[in-house]
Amino acid sequence: MSAHSRSRIRSSAAGLGAPRRGATSHSRSSPRSAPSERTDVAQGRAPRLHAVAWAAALALGMPLSVWAPRAWAQQTAAGSEVQKLEKVEVTGSAIKRLADEGALPVQVITRGDIIKAGVTTAAELMSTVSAASKGLSDGASIGTGGSKDQMGFNSANLRGLGTSSTLVLLNGRRMANFASPGDDNGVDLNNIPAAAIERVEILLDGASAIYGTDAIGGVVNFITRKDYQGVQLDVYGGFTDEGGASKRTASLSAGHGDLARDGFNVFGVLDVQSTGALRTSQRKFISDLKIPERLPHLLSSATFPGNIRLSSDQFDYLQSQGFAINGKPITSSQINLSAPNCLPPHTLYLPAGIGGEDACTYDYMRDLELYPKTKKASFLGRGVLKLADNHQAFVEAAYTRSRSWYVGTSNRVDADLDVSLIPALAATGLGDALPDDRSITVRTRMIEAGMRASELTSTGSRLVVGMNGTLGSWDYDWGLNHSVNKVSDRDTRGYLLYDETLQGFADGVLNPFGPNTAEGLALLKSLNVNEEVRRARGVMDSLDVKGTRSLMKLGGGDLAIALGAELRREKSTSAASDLLISDNIAGDDTPGDAQFTNNSRNIWAAYGELLAPLTPEWELQFALRHDHYQRIGATTNPKIGVRYMPMKSLTFRASAGTGFRAPSMNDLYRPTKSSTTSTLPDPICMAENDNDLGYCADNWSTRTYSNPNLKPEKSRQFSIGLLADPSPLWSVGLDYWNIEKRDLISTLGDDVILGNLAKYEPLVHRYNEDEGLAGCDYDPADSAICYIELRKENRGRQKSSGLDLTLQVSSPATDWGRFGMRLLGTWVLSSKKQTGEGDPYVSDLGRFVTDGVVQRWRHRLNLDWTRGPWSVNLANNFYSGYEDQNSAIDTSTGTVVGKNHVKAYSLWDLSGGWEATSALTLRAGVKNLFDTAPPFSNQAYFFISGYDPSYTDPRGRFFYMSASYRFK
Repeated sequence: MSAHSRSRIRSSAAGLGAPRRGATSHSRSSPRSAPSERTDVAQGRAPRLHAVAWAAALALGMPLSVWAPRAWAQQTAAGSEVQKLEKVEVTGSAIKRLADEGALPVQVITRGDIIKAGVTTAAELMSTVSAASKGLSDGASIGTGGSKDQMGFNSANLRGLGTSSTLVLLNGRRMANFASPGDDNGVDLNNIPAAAIERVEILLDGASAIYGTDAIGGVVNFITRKDYQGVQLDVYGGFTDEGGASKRTASLSAGHGDLARDGFNVFGVLDVQSTGALRTSQRKFISDLKIPERLPHLLSSATFPGNIRLSSDQFDYLQSQGFAINGKPITSSQINLSAPNCLPPHTLYLPAGIGGEDACTYDYMRDLELYPKTKKASFLGRGVLKLADNHQAFVEAAYTRSRSWYVGTSNRVDADLDVSLIPALAATGLGDALPDDRSITVRTRMIEAGMRASELTSTGSRLVVGMNGTLGSWDYDWGLNHSVNKVSDRDTRGYLLYDETLQGFADGVLNPFGPNTAEGLALLKSLNVNEEVRRARGVMDSLDVKGTRSLMKLGGGDLAIALGAELRREKSTSAASDLLISDNIAGDDTPGDAQFTNNSRNIWAAYGELLAPLTPEWELQFALRHDHYQRIGATTNPKIGVRYMPMKSLTFRASAGTGFRAPSMNDLYRPTKSSTTSTLPDPICMAENDNDLGYCADNWSTRTYSNPNLKPEKSRQFSIGLLADPSPLWSVGLDYWNIEKRDLISTLGDDVILGNLAKYEPLVHRYNEDEGLAGCDYDPADSAICYIELRKENRGRQKSSGLDLTLQVSSPATDWGRFGMRLLGTWVLSSKKQTGEGDPYVSDLGRFVTDGVVQRWRHRLNLDWTRGPWSVNLANNFYSGYEDQNSAIDTSTGTVVGKNHVKAYSLWDLSGGWEATSALTLRAGVKNLFDTAPPFSNQAYFFISGYDPSYTDPRGRFFYMSASYRFK
C-alpha cells in the first residue's frame, strides 16, 4: 500500500519553514484538528484569544486538534490570513483528506510521546498501548530445548486476538514476517528502525477492506521521518537500581535538501543499541516469590549434586541393608547422597518438592536469566527527487540487525555409572548382590559447563522504490517493495555433545556429585557446541499501485474515489544443522523434519474506496477489496464507515466490515512437529487407578500436523463511538468495538482433548490400539498414551468486545506553569474462544487460560507540567488483576496447585526535560519509580515460573539520561 504520511502544512504568511514535527503530530484520537493553526503555533504566532489553549496543548505534548475547531473558526471569522490546508492520508483509508477525524478510531503516538516514555524499541513502545495484550516478548522467549520454537520473536497483538491477526506496516507498506517456522505469523518488532520513527498510527479497527490479510484486530503503522534536514545526535544511557539490564543507545540523523527549493531531499538515520543481561540472582523479588514453597512441583529433579534414581531391585536391596539418608532409612527410589545439605541456592532440600524426602530439588529460577543481553543496529535511508512540478520519485532502504543472547538453565542428563564409581553405594555390596543390575542412573545437572546460551539473530532488510504525483485529475502512487527477514539460532554455551557426555560419566572422567577435576573440565570444554543449529529466511516482494481523484461536488465536499491493486509473492525457507538433526546435542532435541521448509505462493488483490461527504454534518466511507491466494482461493471484504458531526464540538462515528487471515505457509505445509504437553492427567488412567494424579499425570508426547486444505479465517467487526470537546481545556472520546472470528486456524489444546475424550478420543493414540503407527508398538495390556494428535483445522469461533476511552485535560497558563493530563484506556467486556464446533466458549477475560490472559482494564496515564524550557512527565501503566491459571498438577502429591488471584500491576514512570539551548535538549528519568515487582502467578505455560513474563518488567527501578544535539 502507499506510504501514509501527513504533508507539510504550508502558510502564505508563515512560509515554508514551519517545523516538520509541528505539522505531523496530529492525534487521531481527538475530535478534529486545524493544522493551519499548528503552523502559526510552531512559529510563535498563535491567536491571542486562544494562547492559553495552545500553550497548554504544547505543554502536554498533546494533539492540538482538541482546540482547533473553535480557534480556526474564530480566526477565519476575524478575517485573518487565509491558510492553505493540504489533504493528507491516514492509516485506515487510501483517500487523502483534511487532517480531521474520520469514521475510524486511530490513536497516534508521536515522537515526543516516545521520548517522554523513555523507550528505545518498537517492542517497548507497544507495551504502553492499552489496546494490546498477549504479545510475544523477550521475557516469554526465555527457554531451552523444545521451548525454542520462534525464540526471539517480538510481536504486536491488538485486542489479544493473536499475533497473526494484527497487521504491522512500515510507512504504510508490508514487511517480511518473522521467518522462523511456528504457530505465530507476523512482523518481528526488532526489524523496525526505532530511531527513525516520527510517529505510530494505531488503527483500532479491522481493515482487510484496505490492507488485506491479518488486519482483523487492527493495524500498527510505524511512520518514519520523510524529509529531514540538518544533523542530529541522540544518546541514551540507563542502569537499574539492583544491577543488570543496563542500556546504551546512540543515533545519528542527517539530511540535506529542501524538496520545494532544491528539488530533492536525502536523509539517513543510524542507530545502535545494547542492553545487559539480567540474572535471577540480581533480583530480590525472585526469592520473595517463594517459588520452592509455592510451586515445588514446577521445579526439577535434575540437580547438582545429582539425584540417584534406583531400580526397584536396587531400592529393595539398599532398604534391606538399612541404607540411610539424613540419618533415616530411605523410603524412596530417588535419593541424593548430599541431602539434606544439597547445594543452595539452586539445589534445595524440599521434602515436599519433586525430589522427595530422600533427594534434592533443583530450583531453576535461581539458575536463569530473566532478560537477555542484546546488541541492535539499524539504518533507514530515504531519497526523494522532484522530477517535475507534479511528479516525485523516491527510494527507501532499511536494514536492521538484532542479536539476543537467551540464557536458560544449566544442562542436564541421566547418566549411567557403574556402582563402583559411587563409593557410598559400592560399600553396601550392591555390585556383588546384583551383578546384572550394577548400573546406577544419576540425574545430574552440569553446572560447570555453564548455563545454556543461544544467540538469536534476526536481520531485516527492505528496499522500496516508487513514484507519486498527479496525472490529469488523478493522484497516483506506486511502489516496488523487496523485504527480507533472516533468523539464525546458534547454540553457543552449555549445549554438549550428548553421546560423548554420557561416555564421560561412564568412564568416571565427569563427576555428577561434585566439582570436576582439570581433566573433567577440559572434557566439558571440548564437548561444548558452538554452531548455528537453526536458520530461516522469509522474502516478500510486492508491487502496489493506487490512484485517487475527486468525482463531483457534494453538500459537504468532494466525492472522492481510490482504486488500487497489489501483486505479492511470499517465500519462506528454513533448515537445521546436521548435528541438530542427528539428535546428539544434550538439551536441544532434534526437530526432525519440522525445521525443513521451502514454500512460496503468489497473491493478487484489487480494491476500491469511496469517500462521500454528503453534507457538512454527514460523511460516508465505503471500501471493498478482493484478494486471491494461490492454492487457497479468493475472499472479498467490504467495509462501511459513517461520521456525523451535529455541532463543531461533537462527533459520532461508526464502522462495520469483514476481515480475513490467510493461513500461513507453516499452517499449510510445515512437516510434523513433535513436542510434549504440560503435566496433564489421562482420564483413562485415572479411571483404572482410583483417580491417582500422582500416577496418571504426565508430560505426554504430541505430534502437530499442518493441513494443506485450510481455509482463511473470517471475521466480522463493528465499532461505534463519539468524540467531544465541549471546552478548549478538555476533550473525551469513547468507542465500543466488537469482533467475531470464525473458522479459526488452530490445533485443539491438548488439555481440551484430554478433557473431552467422549468427543476427541480418536486423537489420543494408545499402545493398546493396534493402529500400525510409527513409535507406538502394539501392547494389548498397555493403555498408556503413545502420543496426542494435534492437527491444524478450521474450527470454532472467537469473540471479543470492549470500550476504548480517551480523556485529555489541560489547565490555563499560571505563574507555576501549565499542567495537563491524558488517559488512554481499554475496558474489555468479552474475550472468549470456542475450541471446536459445538464446544462451549472458554473465556480468557480476567483469567489465565492456556497461553495467557486478557486483562479487563489496561491504561496509560500521562500527567505533564511545563514552564519555560523545563518539563516534567509522570506516567502510569496499569494492568488489572485476574484469576490465575490454577491448573498445574503436583505429581508427587497428586494434587492441583492452590488457587491464586494475580494482583493488579501498576508501574509509574517519571521524567524531566530541559531545553538548555535551541540546539541541546537534556532529559532524565526513572522507570518503575516505586520499584514494583511482578505479581506472583502460578502459570505453568512459560518456562519462567512465579510470574507472567509476557507483560511484566523484571528490571525493577531503572534510571536513564538522554541528550539530543541539533547541529546547524
